[in-house]
Amino acid sequence: MPLHVSLVSADAEVWTGDASLVVAKTVEGEIGLMADHEPVLAILAEGQVRITTLDGEKVLASAQDGFLSMEGNVLTIVAGNAALVS
Repeated sequence: MPLHVSLVSADAEVWTGDASLVVAKTVEGEIGLMADHEPVLAILAEGQVRITTLDGEKVLASAQDGFLSMEGNVLTIVAGNAALVS
């Protein structure tokens, strides 16, 4: 079962889809999340969120001032400021 990811900022949905891996920077360091990861709640640090889609595409976003929550195979990343990096 894939990991369903939703990355949102305070005013818009930035990216939603299925992924094989997400790496995000938290106040305690980087965390990598895959399907079937144990539940986690963490505070985001300013930095990149790196998403690897199921077909291997890399999606990069900048994010700050928020949190991430993993429950089941659903990862929600809520940031005060977030945007895709081109």
